[in-house]
Amino acid sequence: MAPTRFDVAVTGLGLVTPAGVGIAENWDRVCSGISAAAHDPTLVGAAVDFSCRVPAFDTDALLGPRTAWRLDRFAQLAIVAAREALADAGLDRSTLDGPRVGVVLGNSLGGTTTFEQQHGKLLASGHDRVSPLLVPMAMVNMVAGYVAIDCGATGPSLVTATACASGTTAIGTARDLIRSGACDIVIAGGTESALTPAVLAGLSQMGALSGRRDDPGAASRPFDVDRDGFVPAEGAGILVLERVDDAVARGARIRGRISGFGSSSDAHHATAPDPTGAGVERALVAALADAGLGTADVDHVNAHGTSTPLNDAMEARALYRLLGERPAVTSTKGVTGHTLAAAGAIEAAYTLLALEHGAVPPTANLKTSGDGIELDLVTGGPRRGAYEVAINSSSGFGGHNAALVITAA
Repeated sequence: MAPTRFDVAVTGLGLVTPAGVGIAENWDRVCSGISAAAHDPTLVGAAVDFSCRVPAFDTDALLGPRTAWRLDRFAQLAIVAAREALADAGLDRSTLDGPRVGVVLGNSLGGTTTFEQQHGKLLASGHDRVSPLLVPMAMVNMVAGYVAIDCGATGPSLVTATACASGTTAIGTARDLIRSGACDIVIAGGTESALTPAVLAGLSQMGALSGRRDDPGAASRPFDVDRDGFVPAEGAGILVLERVDDAVARGARIRGRISGFGSSSDAHHATAPDPTGAGVERALVAALADAGLGTADVDHVNAHGTSTPLNDAMEARALYRLLGERPAVTSTKGVTGHTLAAAGAIEAAYTLLALEHGAVPPTANLKTSGDGIELDLVTGGPRRGAYEVAINSSSGFGGHNAALVITAA
């Protein structure tokens, strides 16, 4: 017997990304197709000295100085995004039924900024100068704990760590918590802020990063023939998920629905994707089956599209093999850069907005598709249309693949 389709409503969004702070600012920027990449003063002297940072992020103003000083930046970004998502959903922490509210967030590297700073103090001044907050500021799981504290969510809270698929995995896991009856509402998404010298040196040494130091704004160019690596970025994307019937009963605006989730492992290599794209295809097939939908139903794909030679080639193979040239495909990483563990959640939010607005944002910096890439890639400006079913696809080191089927409200 075929499984019954189970949709959850997305009633709130929160976005803190290189495209801006807030939903409206993000949507305008990704539709503009203007890259957020720029030279980064914290990376002067590094082999790759540019990144995509969140602009005008005033932690004291947004969080208050007492809260801001004891949180690493990856947690700061998540809390601000979660607050926006709850407000967008029309929810107030004072009226939430805490034990029925869960938190599932994706993260991969934790508080690397704090860790590197405190390690420097250890080397320079000894252990007496290391902050007692080092461990709670740096631990990966603490972001879910801090968001739960801030929102008064006393149900299940956890962090998913599937590298750059973490945010997508978190949303799928959150949907399963609602489906199982464990939660009525889940605050789900991803966050990352690891633009530190050590992390970026490691990524640079791997050959993962673009080397376009002379023109950072043109460096992130997903699916382009001249792509040479990704641009590192930071950000957070948060979704509020709840049962459709509950959302309707309280008169909430439904921005869209999470209708399917699928995941897979390449079991191929620690950092290189399976060049055939078979793992990505398995995740997509599983997500569509979970949603009870077929390949012909898919109107739009927000691809992982990192701007690396290996990822874009294998992902294009998988998408073309499964979906052909029908869906309108984009990668919003041309604007935001690659926010690592936060990418899938941020892009899920953009996918929901694309369905809501009837417009697919362009792939920034895409001039000429790479050899063998046979997708209907959106370029130049937003493409208007009636989009009902979309896929958001993510992949990460370790061979992790995850996909969401997102449907219009």
